[in-house]
Amino acid sequence: MDGITKTANYSRTHGTIDARMAGIASSLFMDRPVTFADEGDRASDLGGRAIRMARGPVPAIEISGAGATITYDDPIAESSIAALVAMTYAGEGPVAADPASLSVIALADRLARTDIPVLINGPTGTGKEVLSNFIHRRSDRADRPFIAVNCAAIPETMLEAMLFGHVKGSFTGASAAGEGFFRAADGGTLLLDEIAEMPLSLQAKLLRALQEGEVVPIGATRPIKVDVRIIACANRDLPHEVQEGRFRADLYYRLNVFPIEMLPLRERRADIAPLAFAMLLRHVAKGDRMPWIEDAALAALTGYAWPGNVRELENVMRRALLLSHGRATIGIEHIVFDMTARAVETPAETEIAAAPEGAAKLSKIVQISEARAIMEALDSVGGHRANAARALGISERTLRYRLASFREAGIAVGAGR
Repeated sequence: MDGITKTANYSRTHGTIDARMAGIASSLFMDRPVTFADEGDRASDLGGRAIRMARGPVPAIEISGAGATITYDDPIAESSIAALVAMTYAGEGPVAADPASLSVIALADRLARTDIPVLINGPTGTGKEVLSNFIHRRSDRADRPFIAVNCAAIPETMLEAMLFGHVKGSFTGASAAGEGFFRAADGGTLLLDEIAEMPLSLQAKLLRALQEGEVVPIGATRPIKVDVRIIACANRDLPHEVQEGRFRADLYYRLNVFPIEMLPLRERRADIAPLAFAMLLRHVAKGDRMPWIEDAALAALTGYAWPGNVRELENVMRRALLLSHGRATIGIEHIVFDMTARAVETPAETEIAAAPEGAAKLSKIVQISEARAIMEALDSVGGHRANAARALGISERTLRYRLASFREAGIAVGAGR
């Protein structure tokens, strides 16, 4: 187990937990070493970060500094191993227990030792940025900058200057020179999230930066050398975008040296329990009791479809913390899921009428109405996004952003859209 030391008492007393943990820990990584100990081990023998294990009738996690004492009643229970995985790796790197996720993390660790570009595909909220940060931290560039850029969040008119920089006076309002993200990340890693949203004109300039290792700021006449490792993330099918002419084939093949696929959370259910505990560790207030997740609550979490993936799980666990405030456990009554995904064709009036008076939120009503209008426009033009955007009076980029926001909100918009 990389970074893990075990005391003799721990191995002898908690053999079942130790055996289960061994299969998971072999594929996970941490920045700070940890000692697994039994509750009876002396603190003076444990060094810095330690996690003590204890058998008892009431499961609990008692946080102490960077370590904790985990009391469990059943070594076979999912909550027992999930709590240990979360306490060991939360804040240290990716938290996972599903074999599919563990294999992705092991592959990412191997890729980290190279400088080849990495393309991470997967739905929104599956942890692509977390994996990107992990690759950077495990690489030889770990002590250099890691800069994440969301290509969909920056206006097209500003994206070129933000990426490649500009010289003073190169355009209206350029009262000072800007180095751009490429030069800011020199020697480190640049994450280009939602790269499918990058305009075609900028894709050509990005391709040159990747091929030549240099950038030309707006208004400059000479290229500037940069040493940057590129990680690109996409939540759309890039081969399909290439086929439709929305993404350059040469850039795609330049980035697609070693693609990584992040599965939706519903397809890696063994990750749900440790991630749920990790979210509690992240959001529990300092000095507050860390609640234990009851088996019934974990069963409900594991059985849910998670249309919003890990981001939605974080919302649910923050909500559970609030509802169970001051209690020792989180029960099924504290698990409140986001609104169940629905087809937009369902009449909004029916949904609103079925809700208690005053319960319907105006923002949700507006969003459902907007989704219906967009779906009708897409249907009227045979699903062609450019024509639908023209009919709606918005840009195709805005249309793609709206569709992604509907999916995150749990509003089903149909496959391929």
